[in-house]
Amino acid sequence: MKTLYIIRHAKSSWEFDLEDHKRPLNKRGLKDAESIGKELKSLMKPIDRVISSDAVRARTTAEIILGHLDIEEDIFNLEPKLYDFNGHQVIEVIKNCENHIDTLVIFGHNHAFTSIANLYGDQMIDNLPTAGVVGIQFDIDNWADISVGKNILTLFPKDLR
Repeated sequence: MKTLYIIRHAKSSWEFDLEDHKRPLNKRGLKDAESIGKELKSLMKPIDRVISSDAVRARTTAEIILGHLDIEEDIFNLEPKLYDFNGHQVIEVIKNCENHIDTLVIFGHNHAFTSIANLYGDQMIDNLPTAGVVGIQFDIDNWADISVGKNILTLFPKDLR
């Protein structure tokens, strides 16, 4: 069995004149990431690997959420390929994950993450909101073999307000 948790970055700020890759989280984003992290502590399986887009908003979301989970620092990696909006590179990262990893958490961006949640999950979602989480379990041994799995978690910030 393999489990994939897809987490979209929290709400980002447009307040500063920065390139997209460097945009920080806004106040709501910081609050939502905290809320999601606290809630996930009791909902997630033990995590083997965490990979985040290297964009500031995704990395910051990952750091906040992971601060609430009991994980080792050495399982966290930044991956520029997750700074992807159509999903092709995200799928490549997932399918190339080492097979000894049973639970993978990725942090990244829409439209890629909504598309991937719908491609691999058995429940359609209209939009994965900022700081939203979808967990999908697959009855496989190799990440390269993923196809439609079973949704085991859907958590959105609005569920916690």
